[in-house]
Order: sequence, then C-alpha cells, then structure tokens
Amino acid sequence: MKTAIRIGIAATAALGLMTAAPASSAAEHAPARTKQTSTTLATVDVEGVQVDERASADTRRIIEADAPTAVAAANVCGSGYTISTGAWRYDGYGTTYTWTNGTSGSGYYDKPICAVFFNDSGYTKYMGVRLRSNYTADAPAEDFGAFGSYAGPVYQKRGYCGTVYSYMEASNGNVLVDRVQTVGSCN
Repeated sequence: MKTAIRIGIAATAALGLMTAAPASSAAEHAPARTKQTSTTLATVDVEGVQVDERASADTRRIIEADAPTAVAAANVCGSGYTISTGAWRYDGYGTTYTWTNGTSGSGYYDKPICAVFFNDSGYTKYMGVRLRSNYTADAPAEDFGAFGSYAGPVYQKRGYCGTVYSYMEASNGNVLVDRVQTVGSCN
C-alpha cells in the first residue's frame, strides 16, 4: 500500500512539473501585466496603452495600428479613463472605443465605462453612440447628432458587460454603421 501511495505522489509531482514548465516558459514571453483583484482589471500594454487583458485580438490590433488615436479617445473620456475595454473599426467610416478607470466599482463587472465613436470619414455625418449598462434598470446614455469629429463621450457607472451601439448615416440617408458590441469580455 505504501508503495502505491509513493508512486501516486511521484506521478502527481511529475504531472505538476510537466504542466508548470510550459506556463513559466510562456510567462517569459508574455506582455507586461498588472495584478488583478476583485475590483481591478488585469491589463496588458499595447504600444503604451493599457488594454483589458480580456480584450479581443481585434481590439489589440486596432490600438496597435494607431496608438495615438486610441490615447486621444481616452483623453476625450477624461481623467482616469486609461484602460481600453474595446475598440471596433467600421470600414473606414468610424471607430468606437470604450474605456474604464478599471479600479472603481463594487465588483469586476461594475466598472464605470466611457464610450466614444470617432468619425473617420473626414466629413460631418449624422452619427451617434449609445452606452447601456449591464443592469436593465439603468437608462442608456447616448449622444446623437451631426458630428465631424466624434459622438460622445457617454458614460455608465457600471457599464462593463453592457453594450455600446454605434450608428452613422451618409448625407443621402444610407446607413453606413449600425452595430452593437459587448463592452468587455463577458459570459
């Protein structure tokens, strides 16, 4: 019986070493991360911009392709909104960014969110952005009108896992952008 227990312990230890080794190797090549607690988001650095670790590969590519524009979007949101939770580019017409301060809020999914929809067309368009909380009782925040630069910023006190709606029309009324995205990486 003692031999069976020793073999079991040795097998468990060997299995632990086999599974731990690749993780430590991968960690050597991983981007810099911040520690995640129940009230803060873990982030990765993408071209000097802090991005939610759970953000999509598309978000990371959009920010990597034009980090100065991403930083400008964060500045539109104001002080403290420094962590990107999402970025979506719409066929050269516009780009929507969502940002959080990543630390306030009573829990991981209760983060304050800011959304901005940038007009990338170079022409004033009727456009807008609507941000819904992840709580149905919260009224949506929105900004619609004729804009040459951007619609927004709009805010939700607990918008992580909510949705952001981006809309844009051509001067003839044809719809160019009509998209809803989930803010953050949620179940």
